[in-house]
Amino acid sequence: MNPTLTEQRNVALLAGAQALFQTSSVLVMTISGLVGQRLASSKGLATLPIALMMVAAAATMIPASLMMQRFGRKQGFALGTLLGILAGIVAAVAIALDSFWLFVGANMLVGGYQGFAQYYRFAAADCASPDFKSRAISWVMVGGVVAALAGPNIARFTQGLGPLPFAASYLVMAVLGVLALALVTRLKLPAVSVGPVPAHEAARPLGAIMRQPIFLTALTGSTVGYAVMLMVMTATPLAMQICGQSLGDAATVIQWHVLGMFVPSFFTGSLILRFGVLRIMACGTLLLVGHVAIALSGNAFLHFLSGLILLGVGWNFLFIGGTTLLTQAYRPSERAKTQAAHDFVMFAVVSLASFSAGGLLNGFGWATVNWSVLPFLALTLAMIWRYGVSQGRCLAAVAGSAPG
Repeated sequence: MNPTLTEQRNVALLAGAQALFQTSSVLVMTISGLVGQRLASSKGLATLPIALMMVAAAATMIPASLMMQRFGRKQGFALGTLLGILAGIVAAVAIALDSFWLFVGANMLVGGYQGFAQYYRFAAADCASPDFKSRAISWVMVGGVVAALAGPNIARFTQGLGPLPFAASYLVMAVLGVLALALVTRLKLPAVSVGPVPAHEAARPLGAIMRQPIFLTALTGSTVGYAVMLMVMTATPLAMQICGQSLGDAATVIQWHVLGMFVPSFFTGSLILRFGVLRIMACGTLLLVGHVAIALSGNAFLHFLSGLILLGVGWNFLFIGGTTLLTQAYRPSERAKTQAAHDFVMFAVVSLASFSAGGLLNGFGWATVNWSVLPFLALTLAMIWRYGVSQGRCLAAVAGSAPG
């Protein structure tokens, strides 16, 4: 069944908003560690702004979901873009004042923006027909391809503009927020129903939802994939600097990494429909293991480049796969609290991972950063395998009980 024109229009607007948000996010990930290193009193604090950005994103998830349930997603998305505009302005002021903690505050505003923007993919899924759901999620994530091209180049070409290094980069981020605001205010999304529901569709307690194997598998895939990707991505510009490589080299690696994150979105939804969500999530996990193998084999430019591309593709498969699987774990009346709980837990873990990146890198080196993620990847594979086996048994039981 082909998507309706309204579905296509909403997905296109959400993809555009995603592209603008991700461009800001990639810009921040490319330069915030370097700016933090310049402003902080200790090099170990260099990744603290990014870590607290993730803490702010996690803290925003539940309030954002509740607000959008009451007032609508469009209003919530508009508020998120306003936070992004303010973040860019505050970051530029922090650089002008040489204030590390004000810069941390600006990054936390970016986290607030991210807390709302994370629901772009859910908004696409919620307004799509069942057959279009996985493709709608993928198409929204395709917006990140623009970010892969624009984010690192904005960092490269604006870092030296004006008398204050990197200040112009954050002012550009404020402009991107204005453009995103113009897009999200044109959305025509269905209202989120909060009225009475039939007894068989009544909302279950959140604890019961979260104990489901399908929820736990989706959460593990999304969380581990995101945490591993962000921890390595956060450490990469600093690790490349330690290895004597330039910001331009780091920007190129980040650019190709983000292309790896989002280019597969053109076909990830179709792959899920053809091969099943669990197989795609397992492939994503193995690609992350492949990154670790490359990273441990050397620290030349090509090692960083090829490893980070695999890291991006692996994240894509796990994140889109986990999101698709999650949509099967809740009833319509449970949508808001389940999505919020999933993303809250995910970003709480991601914030710890991003903060640990700086300490692990400075204290133990690039190799330790990569070795440390392997146990979590093994856990993810085990969860996917276990859920797949349980599903196979369920299908076999249904087939065995069917009349001959």
